[in-house]
Amino acid sequence: MKINKRNWIVIILSFVFSAVLGILSHDLIIGGLILFTSIMNSYLASIGKKANYITGFISCLLTGYVSLKNNLYGLFFFYIFIFAPFQIYGFINWKNNEDENSNVIVRGFTLKNSIMIILSCIIGSFVLGYLLTLIPNQNLAFLDASSNCINLCGVILMILRFKESWWVWLFNNIIDLIIWIIMLVNNGPSSWMMLLSSLAYLLINIYGIIKWSIEAKKNKSNKE
Repeated sequence: MKINKRNWIVIILSFVFSAVLGILSHDLIIGGLILFTSIMNSYLASIGKKANYITGFISCLLTGYVSLKNNLYGLFFFYIFIFAPFQIYGFINWKNNEDENSNVIVRGFTLKNSIMIILSCIIGSFVLGYLLTLIPNQNLAFLDASSNCINLCGVILMILRFKESWWVWLFNNIIDLIIWIIMLVNNGPSSWMMLLSSLAYLLINIYGIIKWSIEAKKNKSNKE
């Protein structure tokens, strides 16, 4: 990835922001790294750069660790055994679908695709939520399950370069915020930094929706 002036500014500001909040919250190493890699993962994805999967891989491993410490076993399983491997596949797929400026080629899908995704998320959330309730000490089973199923749909759509992935993640962000606000109230480990990471994702997801919608229109116009 070519690092231009704007990218350098974002990287430096994200690093400083994450380090300062990590120090203030007494969670510099794990929490600070999660916040930094989360911000970079979303930002690089929003501008269509495959390097987002590198920071995404690191973020998945760290988030899985924190989820395990908070007895969120659904999040732990998905981040370690599903989301992390998907980062590798996503990097390869984006590399094979870039334009001359090394930006990913954005796609969009139909109403039928949307309905299938919504139904899959609802059914998957209820099934996984029930299974998680069977695990001793599991916290927020159905919220945990909903977050994972929606996030999984977003990851798959992002790998396949669909602009709708940002809308899926926007909804997932709302669920994540609820989860980590509850965990923060209950003094869960690293919950403060996880909440900040979710807020960072939320803001960048909004930017991603705008940016990818513009790119999808450009690609459609070029084909016509």
